[in-house]
Amino acid sequence: MTADTGQAAQGDVGTPHRSRWARGTQILWRYRANGRRDPHICRPVTVVQDTPDLLAVWMAPGTPCVKPQLADGTPVHREPLATRYTKPRTVTRCRWSGTGVLKLATPGDPWSVWLFWEPGWRFKNWYVNLEEPHRRWSRGVDSEDHFLDLCVYPDGSWEWRDEDEFAQARAAGLMDAAQAGRVREAGQRALSAVRRWEAPFPDGWEHWRPDPAWPVPRLPRDWDRPARP
Repeated sequence: MTADTGQAAQGDVGTPHRSRWARGTQILWRYRANGRRDPHICRPVTVVQDTPDLLAVWMAPGTPCVKPQLADGTPVHREPLATRYTKPRTVTRCRWSGTGVLKLATPGDPWSVWLFWEPGWRFKNWYVNLEEPHRRWSRGVDSEDHFLDLCVYPDGSWEWRDEDEFAQARAAGLMDAAQAGRVREAGQRALSAVRRWEAPFPDGWEHWRPDPAWPVPRLPRDWDRPARP
């Protein structure tokens, strides 16, 4: 599946037809807290493409989001790694800073691929986010982050990211040995796809651009509502 030009067809925006969302539809991209059913990350996004083979969404700069933080207000990334996953948490509202992100998810794959740009649309890298396969519901998709990630650069080189967080999450009991093994196996499968330069890497998505008419999505008050088909 290759990238399109980013221009919406007339009458393209609307409600989902059967199980597919029309281009331009605003949905929620959420992550559950590890080992729990309630979401603790929510990012409103705009559908770029929704087919049996691929869900592509755009998270615009300045998008209002929900992210976790420690109960005392400390940002998660500023907490020492040793206590990052053991201290009480809550959630806070924020806005996505920097350039936007294009997210690509193939149904059934335990990862999604994100595209990042520098200002001025200079392509920066792909980011393979290891996670549970997405579960669709009426207003979006839900997953669970698995900490370990893979960064892929335009020249085809790559590196693992957040291996320390992955190890600490395992030590903190956020995943057992069996799940950690499955995540490692998923990471190797993703890496094999990179080495063979399989979709979506050769598909031209780095040249994609959002429709300038798309508004920045709003964050609904019931962003954490239970997922229902």
